[in-house]
Amino acid sequence: MSEVVLIEELVSTVQVEQRKDVTLSVDSSSPRLTPFVKWAGGKGSLVRHLLPFVPSALANYYEPFLGGGAIFLAVCRRDTKFKAFLSDTNPELINAYKIVKSLPSDLVRSLSNLRRRYKSTPNKEDFYYEIRAWEPTGSIERAARFIFLNKTCYNGLYRVNPKGEFNVPFGHHMNPKIFDENNVAAVSKALRETHATLRTIDYRKATTACQKGDFVYFDPPYHPSSETSSFTDYTPKGFREEDQKELSKVFANLVRRGCRVLLSNSNTRLVRELYDDYSRKNILVNRPINCVGTGRKGFRELIVVGHLNQTSLTD
Repeated sequence: MSEVVLIEELVSTVQVEQRKDVTLSVDSSSPRLTPFVKWAGGKGSLVRHLLPFVPSALANYYEPFLGGGAIFLAVCRRDTKFKAFLSDTNPELINAYKIVKSLPSDLVRSLSNLRRRYKSTPNKEDFYYEIRAWEPTGSIERAARFIFLNKTCYNGLYRVNPKGEFNVPFGHHMNPKIFDENNVAAVSKALRETHATLRTIDYRKATTACQKGDFVYFDPPYHPSSETSSFTDYTPKGFREEDQKELSKVFANLVRRGCRVLLSNSNTRLVRELYDDYSRKNILVNRPINCVGTGRKGFRELIVVGHLNQTSLTD
């Protein structure tokens, strides 16, 4: 397995075709909301390309591959008058969201202590491995440990071994910004205003209750363009080709039930074949998946839009 993985994406050029049935206007005066964790495959750089496919009026919003939650938070910058159903198979991530939602002040105190100790220690690498080996039992301490490791590990990666143990090495960052108190408070407010339900479950269970008119955003682990070009081991079981195929069936079922469904993934032949019946957008992006700049360019992202009575749009 490659040690170097994609972390975030920088858009270089975009091939955009206008759609008439899905629009969104973002209020730039709204308070800035950003993910409180870095996440492999995070959509912060693609928000402006994905948001036009989010309906302007929402009742129920589902995001089963939550990760950093960049799209959810971008929608919240516009409006929080909807019910959010957010989930992921990563229990540490979901615990962190729950603490951010319910106990942000306690979390900030715990993170402040870790940050103070980290900055004052002469050997930051040793301290990192000390915290990595720590197994706190309290939910607040678990959340603080998770966020601290996320901001000080190699490239903000979350990777676990077959036992489910976090095993990413130290990141050697010069001055990592471990947390932003104001942003933690803002994310907490958004989670509370949307009455967010946060669950550690897979995408199939997360979407069983979806009904006509609900909006679902799928951001699964990327389908790799080669055997070593992408990272899928966010959990001990990973996310393989068969999982991608199963996801496409769930996508189709939700469309038949009258949901509006949005998906982003790598633009590989498999993904194009799986979603050949739906409207698609092809975007050329940069992905920093290795330390050599020339190895980061020219990756293609596919955005897939699915809803009833749509006209198929090829990419």
